[in-house]
Parts: sequence; structure tokens; C-alpha cells
Amino acid sequence: MREKVVLECTVCKRKNYTTTRNKKTAKEKLVIKKYCSHDRKHTEHKETKI
Repeated sequence: MREKVVLECTVCKRKNYTTTRNKKTAKEKLVIKKYCSHDRKHTEHKETKI
């Protein structure tokens, strides 16, 4: 039931991370603060499809 998702940086729009999420429990898209190596700082990363 888990679905693979790609996390995209909201600042530079590059796809940096992959993760999984449970489709039944998490209805909305993931938004996580992660480190972006291109911007060299912590930014919000939003979920995109593979």
C-alpha cells in the first residue's frame, strides 16, 4: 500500500530525495524541510510523482 514519491526543492526545483508514504493515512502531499545541496541550506521539499 506504500507509494514511492520524489521530493522536489521549492527553491531550485531540483529533485533531491525519494521516500515512501502510505496512501491511506496520508491524504495530502508531503511537505518536509530537508537539506538542499544545490542551495546549501535547509528548504521545503514537496512531493512529486516519479
